[in-house]
Amino acid sequence: MKEFNEKLAKWINSVPSTDAGINNIQIPGQVEHLVWQNRSKAPSQYELDFVQHLIQAFRQGVTELNDLTVALNEQGFRNESGDVWTVESFSTEMQRLGY
Repeated sequence: MKEFNEKLAKWINSVPSTDAGINNIQIPGQVEHLVWQNRSKAPSQYELDFVQHLIQAFRQGVTELNDLTVALNEQGFRNESGDVWTVESFSTEMQRLGY
C-alpha cells in the first residue's frame, strides 16, 4: 500500500494544467484507489508521535484546547523546535501540518 498520493505530491505548488483530465483519465474497473488520497508525503516520525500524544490526551478526557496544550506539556511532548506548547503554537502547528 502506498503511504501517500504521488500525484498530489507533484501537484503541490504547481500551475494547474489548462487541459482537463490530461494523463488522468480513469477507466472503469481499472481505477487505482488510494487509501491516502490527500497525503502528499508519508508522515514524519514527529507527526506520528504527535498523533499518539494527542490520542493519549483525548483518552484522558481532554476536550478544550487549553487543556490539550497542558496535557501535551505534561506528557513531555514538545513541538518540533523543542518548545513547550501554547494555544498559539498548537494552532500554528495545526495550520502548518494542514489539519
